[in-house]
Amino acid sequence: MTPIYIAIYGFTVIFGATAIVALVWAIRRGQMESFRKNARSIFDSGEPIGRATDAFPGAKRSSGDTQNRPMRDS
Repeated sequence: MTPIYIAIYGFTVIFGATAIVALVWAIRRGQMESFRKNARSIFDSGEPIGRATDAFPGAKRSSGDTQNRPMRDS
């Protein structure tokens, strides 16, 4: 049973170290700067911000579908 614990511990340490390295890399590269600006950059002029205009082709929407409700911008 000890080899299993060693393997789990080793995997946890490697995973944690990788996560820390990725976070430090992202901070140094400026990925954590302007969240709101970067979040809005995925929308083009044909898709208003806060309202989803895309849907799966041929999918029928139910009356309780909340996907098309506009999101509040805070």
